[in-house]
Parts: sequence; C-alpha cells; structure tokens
Amino acid sequence: MKVGFIGTGVMGQSIVKHLLNAGHEVSIYTRTKSKADDLIARGANWCVSAKEVAAASEIIFTMVGYPSDVEATYFDTEKGIFASDVSNKVLVDLTTSTPTLAEKIEQFARERQGFSLDAPVSGGDLGAQNGTLTIMVGGSSEAYERVLPLFEAFGKSYRLHGAAGKGQHTKMANQIMVAGTMLGMTEMLVYSQSAGLDLKNVVETLAGGAAANWSMINYSPRILSQDYTPGFFVKHFIKDLKIVLDEAKNMGIELPMTQLAEQLYEKLATKGFADDGTQALIKLWWSN
Repeated sequence: MKVGFIGTGVMGQSIVKHLLNAGHEVSIYTRTKSKADDLIARGANWCVSAKEVAAASEIIFTMVGYPSDVEATYFDTEKGIFASDVSNKVLVDLTTSTPTLAEKIEQFARERQGFSLDAPVSGGDLGAQNGTLTIMVGGSSEAYERVLPLFEAFGKSYRLHGAAGKGQHTKMANQIMVAGTMLGMTEMLVYSQSAGLDLKNVVETLAGGAAANWSMINYSPRILSQDYTPGFFVKHFIKDLKIVLDEAKNMGIELPMTQLAEQLYEKLATKGFADDGTQALIKLWWSN
C-alpha cells in the first residue's frame, strides 16, 4: 500500500519503521529533513511538502505538535494536504488535537470526495517502539476499515468511537486519566522518600496491587534513574490539558484535578522543563 506520513518526531519515527517493516511504500515529510535521515536510509521516500506526500499516497498520516500545526499541514494553500487531490484517499490525523478541527478536516475531505479519521494515540515512545499503541478513532466505518491493516502494524488496541471528533474526545478522556496517575505517582514518590522508604522496593510492591498503573510502572524507573528524556513532552501535555479544559468549559462541567495538573505542568514549564518528559513533574519537589 502507498502510505504517506507527515511528522517524524519521537513517536512518528517508530510508526514509520513499523509501516516499512510491514512492506508498505512510505513517503514522508517533516520540517527538519535530518530527522528523517534514518527512515530514508531504511527505504522511505522523501517529499518536500505535505502536498507532495498526499499526491504520492493512498492513505496519509499526520502526527505533528499542536492544533495550529495540524491546521497548517492540511490547509496551507500552497503546500498543504488539501492543495493536492484527495479524492478516494484517507487522511488520518494521529495528533492529539481539537474535536472541532477534526470535524473541519472531515468536512473538507468529504467535499473533495475523500475521507478522514481523527486517530490520536496513547502509549508514548515505548508504545510506538513496540508497536503497541492504543488508537482512538473518529470518522466513518468505511474509512476505518480501509486503514485498519495499517493500525494493526503499529497498534495493539484500536477502536472506532463514532463520527469525526469522537477520537479526539476519547483521547481527552485518556489524558484526564493520565493526569491523575502522573500526579499520584509523583506524590507517592515524594511521600515515600520523605518516609525513608526504599523507592525501588515501594514501586515494585505497589505494582502488584491496587495502586498499579501504567504511569507508575513505566515512568517511576525513569525517575529513579534520573532519566527525563521525553516519551511525551511536558509542553505537549500542557497543550492536551488545555484542550480538555476548554472542552469541559464548553460542556459546562468542572474538572478540578485536571485543572490542578495543568497548573502544575505550567509551573514546571516556566522553570525551564517544557522539553522534558512528563515524568519531570517530580522536579517541582526534587531539585536533583
């Protein structure tokens, strides 16, 4: 299958490798070409714009940073995806973005006889590397069935949640849960250290009981080894939490824990850690 992929960052790199390993012809574009050198060496075709990727592909994935990046990638009049003919093609946005933008992309694609899916993922860098991402999809069942073999190449769990925008809403629910577990893990470590406990032993013990969760199991070992490299950037998590809170406001609901998480991560970013992984939240308590 001819596949396009735009945005080869921390997670995109691994996803493209899985698609290449599955035997697909993959055309790629990213703003900094050097970040794609390894993928080009593995057989990916380099394109000079999102428009060129779309022209060369049947199914086009995007995985960029912010909703504004998604907007530019699709709607730039000269170099964007919609500057190309997208008839009978499927556009799949893996970025965590806004439900409203997902609906806009779907409308534009449909008007041009194409299809679109909003399909944000969860699982971080490890999930991308291992091909075990969770993929939350919004869009038509027809488009979903066409892309399903590709989801199987880099995901472990994938499900269609409804019409355009529902994938993004599901990802917001995911980020609410992650915010809670990240705060819980951080406070657990702070408390355990202050109590004079062996932190490694505490983590191993809690992992076998009701306190077990993905954040603790995957991020506590990184914290204990002082590894703050990004499986998921602090700055991107702040973006996600702001989307959650905006959507909650539109729905007329309050999410006090998510609001606290957003405030704490904003504080972390102002201290200079926006490009660290989300596990760096511990730095608000531990200076080294």
